[in-house]
Amino acid sequence: MHIAFYGAVREVTGSMHLITTEHDRVLLDCGMFQGRRREAAEKNKVMPFDPKILTNVVLSHAHIDHSGRLPLLAKHDYAGRIICTRATAAACEYLLLDAAHIQESDANYLNYKTVRSALSKMGSSKKGKKHSKKEAAEIKNILKKNRHRLDVAAINELIDRHHLAGVSALYTTDDAQQALTAFDGYPYRHPVSIGREMTCTLYDAGHILGSALSMIRARDNGRDYTICYTGDIGRFDKPIIKDPTLEFGEADRQVDLLVMESTYGDRLHEPVVDLKPRLKEVLVDTYDRGGTIMIPSFAFGRTQELLYVLHELYNENEVPRFPVYVDSPLATKLTRVFAEHPEVYDEETHATFLQNSQNPFQFKQIHFVGSVEESMALNRDQTPHIVVSASGMCEAGRILHHLRHKIHDSKNTIVIVGYMAQHTLGRRLLEQGLAYEESGRKGKAPLVKFMNKEYPLKARVVRLGGFSAHADKSEMIRFIKESNLNVKKIALVHGEEDQTLAFAAALKKENYPVVVPQRGESIEIK
Repeated sequence: MHIAFYGAVREVTGSMHLITTEHDRVLLDCGMFQGRRREAAEKNKVMPFDPKILTNVVLSHAHIDHSGRLPLLAKHDYAGRIICTRATAAACEYLLLDAAHIQESDANYLNYKTVRSALSKMGSSKKGKKHSKKEAAEIKNILKKNRHRLDVAAINELIDRHHLAGVSALYTTDDAQQALTAFDGYPYRHPVSIGREMTCTLYDAGHILGSALSMIRARDNGRDYTICYTGDIGRFDKPIIKDPTLEFGEADRQVDLLVMESTYGDRLHEPVVDLKPRLKEVLVDTYDRGGTIMIPSFAFGRTQELLYVLHELYNENEVPRFPVYVDSPLATKLTRVFAEHPEVYDEETHATFLQNSQNPFQFKQIHFVGSVEESMALNRDQTPHIVVSASGMCEAGRILHHLRHKIHDSKNTIVIVGYMAQHTLGRRLLEQGLAYEESGRKGKAPLVKFMNKEYPLKARVVRLGGFSAHADKSEMIRFIKESNLNVKKIALVHGEEDQTLAFAAALKKENYPVVVPQRGESIEIK
């Protein structure tokens, strides 16, 4: 029995690991790489195996860095099932279609730029001279409908006619729809057959709604094996969902290999108990300056947790009651998924809200922004408010427009509430913003480039680590030590190299046998 590590190995995105037995090949996650656009595009389009060889896929949770390439499997005739929890299946109905829409939109825009450039060169009336504004407007009229919408049919026809190098979407909405037909959602602690003499039991990982620790049991060449894949491990004592599982069924306790995340392998978060007081401090300070609070947030998990905590603060009369805008159609849909799965809420959520006939994610001051026009109007709004918007790492989406309008004003605040991967705008905002704060905001504000322009980062930048959905170093060690698992060997994945190696060193000091695989490496499970 072997396992090969194809993604999120010494990095944090693109989770993908392949278990191979005598009879079956089962994939653990099929995630999207995120980071530098060109590098991510190259990684995402190449599958390291033919999807037709797979028996089944086990999906740990719905985040795109774990699920985002499932439509690519469907595109290449994958015939198996996708095993996950019911909440994960419900969330993927929105997340995968949204990911497909982004792929198609990106391809259409790049093709538009290619055709626009080609027409500009072909139609130049004076060699070496740029087009006049009138000529440029005429080209845009050919390629756009109603001034704003791309005329995709016209663009593609011109690419074919002039033999231009167009690009295709990684996958389409149809591919995503096909992938969704393969989903099978199951409750926690329910063994499911995933191959010949091979089962999977899902346990609550405490990371986001529906996230699972996957316990794979298999018989191969006359011997029994157990692999536990953590996916992403959550924090303890966080609101809404239950803590990571520590008590496993008797049949699942002897683990030959624990494939474990290490995102924060050398870091400690702010205590969960400090989360509300810290957020309260930010709200009061920004309100006193007359500013707006911008929170880049993952549409699934982080947005709902923010709404929960804000609801608590408003109920307790602890803060000024800013209007709260959720400016993400995807987050709006996923908030409904949260509301539809109260069976996975923790006891505190039931006691605080459900038993008082309250929806944790709905209160008087909240507004869910739908149309582009509403979002554009909110960009221009200078009155104090809170806007929660995707994407979480500031790589795309409506948050970019809020930043563009408000990043240059020191009365405003950017609140970082989640992990920012290397080479993302979110990481640049975090690092440069905090460095400027630590310098006492002396000298010129740092310049941050996005949307083809540089902006002075004068808005305050605050990091609230208590909102992280990933366990930190101490909590991951707690999971290993306090669970009733007997682990023979640990393979660390899903962490930037410095974090993974530091966590490996910490575990070795505790006498745990640890390996840190390279991308593409395969190890035998003994």
